[in-house]
Amino acid sequence: MVTPEQIEEAVSLSPGIGCLLSSDPGKEWLSLSTQEDSGVEVAINRHRPQLLAERYRFNMGLLMGEARAMLKWADGKMIKHEVDMQVLHLLGPKTETDLEKKPKLPDFRAFYLMDPTALSIAQHPAFRCETAGQTLSLMEQLRGEALKFHKPGENYKTPGYVTTPHTMDLLKQHLEITGGQIRTRFPPEPNGILHIGHAKAINFNFGYAKANNGICFLRFDDTNPEKEEAKFFTAICDMVAWLGYTPYKVTYASDYFDQLYAWAIELIHRGQAYVCHQRGEELKGHNPLPSPWRDRPVEESLLLFEAMRKGKFAEGEATLRMKLVMEDGKMDPVAYRVKYTPHHRTGDTWCIYPTYDYTHCLCDSIEHITHSLCTKEFQARRSSYFWLCNALDVYCPVQWEYGRLNLHYAVVSKRKILQLVAAGAVRDWDDPRLFTLTALQRRGFPPEAINNFCARVGVTVAQTTMEPHLLEACVRDVLNDTAPRAMAVLEPLQVIITNFPAVKSLDIQVPNFPADETKGFHQVPFGSIVFIERTDFKEEPEPGYKRLAWGQPAGLRHTGYVIELQHVIKGPSGCVESLEVTCRRADAGEKPKSFIHWVSQPLTCEIRLYERLFQHKNPEDPAEVPGGFLSDLNPASLQVVEAALVDCSVALAKPFDKFQFERLGYFSVDPDSSQGQLVFNRTVTLREDPGKV
Repeated sequence: MVTPEQIEEAVSLSPGIGCLLSSDPGKEWLSLSTQEDSGVEVAINRHRPQLLAERYRFNMGLLMGEARAMLKWADGKMIKHEVDMQVLHLLGPKTETDLEKKPKLPDFRAFYLMDPTALSIAQHPAFRCETAGQTLSLMEQLRGEALKFHKPGENYKTPGYVTTPHTMDLLKQHLEITGGQIRTRFPPEPNGILHIGHAKAINFNFGYAKANNGICFLRFDDTNPEKEEAKFFTAICDMVAWLGYTPYKVTYASDYFDQLYAWAIELIHRGQAYVCHQRGEELKGHNPLPSPWRDRPVEESLLLFEAMRKGKFAEGEATLRMKLVMEDGKMDPVAYRVKYTPHHRTGDTWCIYPTYDYTHCLCDSIEHITHSLCTKEFQARRSSYFWLCNALDVYCPVQWEYGRLNLHYAVVSKRKILQLVAAGAVRDWDDPRLFTLTALQRRGFPPEAINNFCARVGVTVAQTTMEPHLLEACVRDVLNDTAPRAMAVLEPLQVIITNFPAVKSLDIQVPNFPADETKGFHQVPFGSIVFIERTDFKEEPEPGYKRLAWGQPAGLRHTGYVIELQHVIKGPSGCVESLEVTCRRADAGEKPKSFIHWVSQPLTCEIRLYERLFQHKNPEDPAEVPGGFLSDLNPASLQVVEAALVDCSVALAKPFDKFQFERLGYFSVDPDSSQGQLVFNRTVTLREDPGKV
């Protein structure tokens, strides 16, 4: 209930705005007078040109927010009623056009390709790398008119783009600077390692520029000094290069700190920003109280902002806030806050740092970005993006949103990966069980496969959550053509050939790619002692078993020889220790049912076999994993084979070299390898495991 004391205080604090109690019993709210200088009328007059142009499609929440800020003691329902009445008086009743359903904006809410089927290709059962010919390449998806993007300089043709009397002059100047060239940027925050979702962003930003003869900046959003580390800057640059892209220029938000500060002062001069002393906890939630300092005099805000700059406020005691209402209804986002953390580039020059909402659009403007591409969660910030550029009368780019790419069985947030590391579940950011780009690189995923995967997912507005086996299919597709063959044995069983046909070992020529012998051969020794997989021999085979057994010979791949069991040698425990066999030419008798891989005079190596890190599709979903993602760890996600054997053709392999170990899968040399001791990571199996689909 509103008390007389509140009314008296409201009147004293809001001169010129009449207040009265409702005469309706039980509804004692503050109502508004119809004076010409009422808060609602002030708000409407401020936006009159745009309101007349957009009519009932104008964001009425903007009027509500500004009116409430001026009428702190009025009831929200009465403000809404007054807004409705004054808008009706200004615009008249809704016309048929006003009543038409607001059209979907493909420019913001979806990227419709020329071929609409491409939008759903990620969910289509035919999504396999084997059907790559049916999928548009990324360049084809992004080139020319394939996406319904505006042309450089025609920003105003984009639905929802906000224009001012200065817009056309600014666009003309923009075209003079860029020459009509498309400009994009990839703007990561250097507080973590890039993950598979960033691969889509990199491909989209760099790919769109490349497909249309444009340029793409790599800009670090380095406005949170306490969260940034040098290793993240380096890793991000490395991953962009690894995916095959070269930035036009590497820039930093901190490059523009002086200009951003000057613009903040200008914003205060224009009455569009003010210094506020509300604490961070007061601004949380969906309906925080309006700032009591919103209408403080410009000169006072200028002095206080300078005091912030000189370090006269503690962290959290003062912020600079912008006077606008966001699309989600939140008012006055923070532009600057106090932080006494040295910056990695500027040292202790600054103790105030700009926020993302303030920095992002202005850096885009400085660099004359034509298409500001970002994921859909930034859609609610689009209004502040346009507002800030226009409030300062600077070139305003167009923000476009697209859907994020996520994977099942994965966790990619920095905080949760740090928890995994702390719990000992993974070794570091590049643990091959993670889906960070450094982890995928270490596991042996080729960058071409990741780029192909992003192209097959396509450019859509919908958030896409894919199965990992679809990414793995793209990996197999690339490695099948690029990874030379070798032979390795995980569980060695010694085989002695009692009638070996030579005094010394033979040199066997093995094709690097059996399907294309023009790609060359490598040589491996074949002697009287070889090692086979223990699972390739059975004393008592079950029906359908086709490898080595009593009375069932097996061929040795690439040798042209078949071996036949003669004697099984067992240890004291009864375990088979070795086999004695005889050999014959493969063409000298009946063809064996199978040919198995083998090694002779091998190297000893370590092989790491990786499986999914989590047991459920959505480890972060409480409904699926009530105990939290750390309770969902797969205990069999890593198996280390410390004494595997591999043929000597890989002796000179370097970290990240890739091979197909015949009949086992694709493997990559791990950086943990040392001279004389190779370590291999299993990248993917040869075939998709039906149990994982």
